[in-house]
Amino acid sequence: MSQEFPHQSPPSAASTSDLVSQAAAQISTLVRDELTLAKLELTEKGKRAGLGGGLFGGAAVLALYGLGLLLVLAVVLLDLAWPLWLAVLVVMVVVFAAAGIAALMGKRKLKEATPPMPSDAMASTQADVETVKHAVREGRSS
Repeated sequence: MSQEFPHQSPPSAASTSDLVSQAAAQISTLVRDELTLAKLELTEKGKRAGLGGGLFGGAAVLALYGLGLLLVLAVVLLDLAWPLWLAVLVVMVVVFAAAGIAALMGKRKLKEATPPMPSDAMASTQADVETVKHAVREGRSS
């Protein structure tokens, strides 16, 4: 007749191979989750880069309008009170200033989107690796 001691924990039912299989499955899930996070982060940065590129495109359009206005003003402003050169200069400065502001905003948006690396996902993965390393060290010492 065997006597059981209530203070002793029962022997582990999982074998080493079972534990290794479970660890491999968990690591596989972790890697998939980290890849999903990286994909989401790169998508967000791509959207920012697209917005910055669009603002640069807008700056180019405004610059072309400025050139068009420069040509139109040469004809339309001939009979105004200002000298022709001054009227053209004022309008041209205003249009190119607007183009410059749009270009600076586009540059800032592009800078926010770079580098196109999923830094949040990389940091999370590094933390996961450190956690696994720590768990392995703890497992060896016990």
